[in-house]
Amino acid sequence: MAAQNTVILDVTGVRRALTRIAHEVLEKNKGVENLVLAGIRTGGVYLAKELAARLEEIEGVRPPVGEVDITLYRDDIKGQTAHLPVGKTDIPFSVEGKRVVLVDDVLFTGRTIRAALDAIMDHGRPACIQLAVLIDRGHRELPIRADFVGRNVPTSLKENISVKFDSNYLPTEVVLEK
Repeated sequence: MAAQNTVILDVTGVRRALTRIAHEVLEKNKGVENLVLAGIRTGGVYLAKELAARLEEIEGVRPPVGEVDITLYRDDIKGQTAHLPVGKTDIPFSVEGKRVVLVDDVLFTGRTIRAALDAIMDHGRPACIQLAVLIDRGHRELPIRADFVGRNVPTSLKENISVKFDSNYLPTEVVLEK
């Protein structure tokens, strides 16, 4: 029997989810003052840029966006880091005393987020770090919880969720792969 894919969010649903997350971020942080976004490479970076655009539409100010590469911080690849391509962490602003919104596409075990927290802390001591994810699929291995969630999608361990992007790196849909 062939695998079945199900579209969980189409492009309109993704846009709505990001707009709702933007409003929740603004409400929790009382605006964009002292707020910065850090996207986890690669999907989280694209979503962080889209979230920043939504925040700018609402508030008239675009918060800075940085990129976090977690390759060297992962705990599931010890001894293999020499063989992995390392991306670039680019945080062109100080995180010291800032309210950082860490952005990723799919929250699963929590290990990626743990690694990203370590990477951010190596750049300074933020006032707080909040987590925004487009999809939370459960199955946590670490005590990690998202502050802002586009959609909760309970899955089995055999299923996968992928966020698709177009050629301009705009999110187009979220697919559950069975």
